[in-house]
Parts: sequence; C-alpha cells; structure tokens
Amino acid sequence: MAIAENGARLAPGFHALAAGDLAAVVTALEMREAPASLRRLVPEQDVPLQLVRWKAPDLAKYRLLFRRVGARWLWWSRLALDDAALGAIIHDPQVHVFAVADRAGVEVGMLELDFRKAGEAEIAFFGLIPGATGKGFGKWLMRRALQMAWGDKDVTRVWVHTCTLDGPQALPFYMGQGFVPYARFVEVFPDPRGANARGERLLGEEAPQVPLLEAGAAA
Repeated sequence: MAIAENGARLAPGFHALAAGDLAAVVTALEMREAPASLRRLVPEQDVPLQLVRWKAPDLAKYRLLFRRVGARWLWWSRLALDDAALGAIIHDPQVHVFAVADRAGVEVGMLELDFRKAGEAEIAFFGLIPGATGKGFGKWLMRRALQMAWGDKDVTRVWVHTCTLDGPQALPFYMGQGFVPYARFVEVFPDPRGANARGERLLGEEAPQVPLLEAGAAA
C-alpha cells in the first residue's frame, strides 16, 4: 500500500512526523566487564593530546565546546537546558567532564563520564571536532574513558548510546571497542535548527546532510 498523498494513511512500517520534527534510531550499548586490553601494559601512543578535567565547568565554555564537537551531528540536549538545569548536571561531583586539548592547549574534543547511578558509568558524551577525527585519536580517547570508568571499583557496567544522526562510523567503532548492543528505539524530537516556541534556534545551519523541514515550509 502506498503512502496516501494527504498523509492520512501510511503503509505498514511508516510513522508520521510533525513538521519540524526529526526521528533517529538510537542504539544503546553496554560492557559488563573491563576489556582484557585494559589490564595489559601497552606502549603509550604518541598522541599529541591530553585530557583536562573541568571541575564545575563554566557553563558558557561548556556549551561552546559541546557545540563545536557535536553540532555537526545535531547534539542538542544540553543546549536546550537553562543554566540551573545544566549546572545541576555538570557541577554534580559524580559527573566528570574533560576537555581534550592539543599541545597548544586548544580544546579539540570532549569526554563526559556520568557515575550518578550506583554501579554504572555512562559515557554520556564522547567526541572530537571535525578537524581532529580520522587520525586514530578516538581509540586513544576511548581507552582513557574506559580506564577511568572501570577504575571505579564499584562499577560493574559501562554503557553508551549512539544514533543514526551520528557519523556512520560511530556504531562500528563502539562495537569494535567491546561494547555490545542491547536495545534499539526511535527518538523523535524538534529539529534544533528550527525555531522553538520562543522563536529561538539551538543550532544554526549545521548538519547539512540532514534536511531541515520546518512547519509551514513550502513543498
């Protein structure tokens, strides 16, 4: 059965979206024990990067780095939070925020580990700016993330999620690092590049690979 032109009837497997909304398939992955590679001594990679812990990060500085790293993939969730809500998360002592900095001290990526749920560590955000990708730095950053996550003696599970708006290499990368998919679901949310109820836009013209179809747009 074809999709009706008026949108009233959809073929099986199709689901209507409101104008201005996006849908993504989310895959959640987990690791129930530390990889054996973490217990082995391996030569230190010659990586011109370092992790810098941001304790009680400045909100504006955090938002700027979050956007630099994630705008290409439509990271939006933290940009939608007001100062109080954002501060309640990233100033929590169980949330560890790191900037990835080059040798000149320029931030080129971020890592955020969330230990707020007992016995678990979530890799909440993990990424590099476009100019720093494709150089093998992701494996270095993941090793650091896993070392810190499993370094907590109470942690019995480390998990992460990715979606179809992320780069196509994200899911294979996580699986290649030892994460196992355990759930998939569809997330629907307002396109952060479109105007919200207050007329604000969380993002600009980022992610040109994803068409922006706002409400009232011409066909």
